Amino acid sequence: MSKIREGTLLWEPSEERKQQSNVYHFMNWLQTHKNKHFTDYHALWQWSVEELEDFWASIWEYFNIQAKQPYKTVLSSHDMPGAKWFPEATINYAEHIFRNRNDDEPAIIHASELRGTEETTWEKLYQDTSALQQTMKNLGVTKGDRVAAYVANTYESIVAFLATASLGAIWSSASPEFGTQSVIDRFKQIEPKVMVTVDGYRYGGKDFDRTSVVENIQSELSGLESTIVIPYLNSNPDTGQLKNVTLWADATSKPGTLTYEYVHFNDPLWILFSSGTTGKPKPIVQSQGGILLEHLKALTFHTDLGKGDRFFWFTTTGWMMWNFLVGALLTGSTIILYDGNPGYPDKKMLWKFAEDTKMTVFGTSASFITGCMKEGLEPGKAFDLRHLKSISSTGSPLPPEGFQWCYDHVKNDLWIASVSGGTDVCTAFILGMPILPVYAGELQCRGLGAKIESFDDNANPQIEEVGELVLTEPFPSMPIYFWNDPDGSRLHDSYFDVFPGIWRHGDYLKVTNRHTCVIYGRSDATINRGGIRIGTSEIYRAVDHVSEVSDSLIVDVPKGDGDSYTPLFVLMKDGEELTEDVKRTIKKQIRTQCSPRHVPSGIYQAPDLPKTLNGKKLEIPIKKILTGKPVDEVVNKGSLSNEASLDYFVQFAKEQSKTNA
Repeated sequence: MSKIREGTLLWEPSEERKQQSNVYHFMNWLQTHKNKHFTDYHALWQWSVEELEDFWASIWEYFNIQAKQPYKTVLSSHDMPGAKWFPEATINYAEHIFRNRNDDEPAIIHASELRGTEETTWEKLYQDTSALQQTMKNLGVTKGDRVAAYVANTYESIVAFLATASLGAIWSSASPEFGTQSVIDRFKQIEPKVMVTVDGYRYGGKDFDRTSVVENIQSELSGLESTIVIPYLNSNPDTGQLKNVTLWADATSKPGTLTYEYVHFNDPLWILFSSGTTGKPKPIVQSQGGILLEHLKALTFHTDLGKGDRFFWFTTTGWMMWNFLVGALLTGSTIILYDGNPGYPDKKMLWKFAEDTKMTVFGTSASFITGCMKEGLEPGKAFDLRHLKSISSTGSPLPPEGFQWCYDHVKNDLWIASVSGGTDVCTAFILGMPILPVYAGELQCRGLGAKIESFDDNANPQIEEVGELVLTEPFPSMPIYFWNDPDGSRLHDSYFDVFPGIWRHGDYLKVTNRHTCVIYGRSDATINRGGIRIGTSEIYRAVDHVSEVSDSLIVDVPKGDGDSYTPLFVLMKDGEELTEDVKRTIKKQIRTQCSPRHVPSGIYQAPDLPKTLNGKKLEIPIKKILTGKPVDEVVNKGSLSNEASLDYFVQFAKEQSKTNA
């Protein structure tokens, strides 16, 4: 793997591309209608965060937000938590999805391991949503009721969400690969009236029946009145053991006119759950209006979507990127869904899918890109990707080599956008920008309206230094509250306990002199050796250069004497072993690319590395296991894609405690 320096200029947009961008159009509109002239993106960003009310009012006007009752106040105060946006306005999210529909154009392209690729028109989406809305009304769903969805990433899941939102009800979804207890831990907190579910799913060529799981979930939800079943694994599933079932075909058999329940701007749209790797997942509530404005802004300007685009992100319904993907319908784009294993039968599959669907924006994870890189794939040679204009990546920092690989092996005229945000805000607030250059390993810009800064320990903003990622001004898609958190203490302790009145996100961030950003991983998983702190992503980048290693995980475990112990766990490629030579190579890479202080205390070969269902490494829970905490206290096993991988680390902790006794 070739080495590339962080910050190397890789791509610049042409003048024509800049002028065709949505953000360029917005800047011209601001000049014409608001007498605001900006010479570059950073000047626009500066205005957007220093004049918050003016900026978000301009977003409202630019996108012609439909409100039954208009707003009088943009922002009630700048207090965090507690700030309320557009408090007098009443709106409906789903109305904005359908207001510009072009009936004959495809709204959704969808495929899975169980189904071939299909296109569904806007007209069909509208009809099915109106029919399901009527069924939900008949089942008693009204404003404020919860609809819980245990569904795969299919067309039906979009219909179910839009019908829920149209009624002013509150949506919450979990992916069917979630374990029984993990789903119960989520849904029991929010007491749904109706559940939408699949009967099962296929992943990696294997079938998983979920009807018995659904039965168990039903038995734990005392307020559940009805269940709508989507036949997905089987065309005629056995639902005899389930209570109060309506089959999908019956639920969508009578299309009509879709109506919209207007709700206050700050009323709930959905409840998202944190990954729940420690304890019960946090039920994060976000508003209809906050999500509407933020997704219109992020997807129109930072992702540059519009009619004619085909937007894909590999996700499941249990990850916020599914909600973000749905939001692209607000722009009039076609969204693309895939349900299944992205590496089955091999990693070429999604690139072939990009060719078949004429994808314009390919959204994925950094781990998928680095996996393709390590396997030596050549998508640009193997597939017709002429329609592809952008690759977006999230989930973890994309290393500089990942950027370079995209240009060398996918397409040399690509806009690469590594983005960072989180479930907490259901967006990325450090994103791409089509009018800016791309530098290896760097995120192009801080998002419009998001006053992101890097704080030192004394709450001072800093440039060219790594610090805590904070938001120092309110942001529309911040949680309006956590469910069942009446005094707000859980919300406060999650974001505002370190810097009073300032949102601390939990990532390490550097803002460069060019106003680009670099994310260094979770700040509570930082490696601190001799007072010098670096992010885990820097260690992983160094280890990625060792050809025998498939993946790695490092934790910094404090010791009683004020020092710490930093074991590095590696997953070897098939047929490779962790020899002394390989260990020496790993240490050399870390010594030269990071620092001599950050060479691990020991290097160990693990049979597997634990990850969440969204592919994130379990650094913090593993750190706690290695300090002797019981596994059931620090890990919600149902949130993992590979629960058995924990066994190695539990045994490792026991052996270490004996050695140190």
